[in-house]
Amino acid sequence: MISPPATRRRADIPATPGDPEPRSAPGAAVTGFGVGWRPEIAGMLAARADLGFVEVIVENMPGRGPLPPALLGLGVPVVPHGIGLSLGGAEPPEAARLRRIATLAQALDAPLVSEHAAFVRTGGHEAGHLLPVPHTRDALAVLTANVRIARAELPVPLALENPASLLRWPDNELTLADFLTELAERTDAPLLLDISNLYGDTVNHGLDPATTFDRLPWERVAYLHVAGGVMLGEHYHDTHLHRVGPGPLELLAEAVRRLRAHGRSGPGQAAYLLERDGHYPPPSRLHDELDEVVTAAGDRPARRPLAPPPPGALW
Repeated sequence: MISPPATRRRADIPATPGDPEPRSAPGAAVTGFGVGWRPEIAGMLAARADLGFVEVIVENMPGRGPLPPALLGLGVPVVPHGIGLSLGGAEPPEAARLRRIATLAQALDAPLVSEHAAFVRTGGHEAGHLLPVPHTRDALAVLTANVRIARAELPVPLALENPASLLRWPDNELTLADFLTELAERTDAPLLLDISNLYGDTVNHGLDPATTFDRLPWERVAYLHVAGGVMLGEHYHDTHLHRVGPGPLELLAEAVRRLRAHGRSGPGQAAYLLERDGHYPPPSRLHDELDEVVTAAGDRPARRPLAPPPPGALW
């Protein structure tokens, strides 16, 4: 069991000259159980009576034309989730990418958008992967500047996610928790805490989850991510292709408890979302996996009966 939640504010992080005074902490823009919307599982999501919100990958949505009816028909809030802004890169975020996110957010009437505190390109070269930035003050200054540029162009709040990290930068100056806390305070942005990425840090880098949880600004966490992964050799890989294991589920339960201790009181108030990007099992088994996540978070799974889809249709 992870230690009880800390109630102190992070007064030990020094301010940076020119940083704005922190404003009030962001409120809960989404609540309850969420799932990353994908066309392959669109039909089965309609059977989830416990579904509180969904998330869509910005780069997978049509740049023009109508949005998928199966997405809009769910009747729940939709959060655009970006993977290509490269907020941690040396170049500022591209204007065209920001316009696409802003347009999608407006079309969906989204309560917020989210992106990674990571970089994906440099000098015009694409990495094809979300790369973590060093936890240094120089990297934090670049990330802060880019987040401020992005926030100025977006019509809704921008939540920042901690990416997966197989390797650790050798010159880190801040812990993960302190880096995220200072980033949120400098930018006044909410956080999207990826529990599975944090679990990977505990396995791959010896991160102590209790200490990390104690130092995180839970009042600034908008929602949580959790996903399945696998051990390859001595490293844990966040694959989004496997069932969520006991380790991430345990951390999810504790993270939800922390959120509830910081104002998200009662069942269904803390927001958490399952990501799955392939290797989809049959619908009945995937429903069981979703039930596991909901149960681990302390909520009650609920499904509604649906008529079987016509032959050849997606779920």
